[in-house]
Amino acid sequence: MRGRSSLALVLTGFVLMTTGVIYRRSYGTLQGRKQSQLAARRATLEAERAKLDGDIRDAASGARLAKIAQERLNMRIPSDSQVFVVPRPARKAP
Repeated sequence: MRGRSSLALVLTGFVLMTTGVIYRRSYGTLQGRKQSQLAARRATLEAERAKLDGDIRDAASGARLAKIAQERLNMRIPSDSQVFVVPRPARKAP
């Protein structure tokens, strides 16, 4: 009876240990998949951000803004005789 109890205890311990290893590996595989999905999502978002940054840069360019100002607001570039340069007052030292 003593030998059978020891064998049963050893086998139970082995089964518990292998169950833990299998669980840990399954959990690791699942986390690896999630990490890969997040990395792909991050790459997609970074590409979209770069595209949006480019769109903002294009929309804010001087040539585009000048064209819009001329068409929509009826503004024009002033001639040299219409431009007054006002000098800045000198700053006082603290």
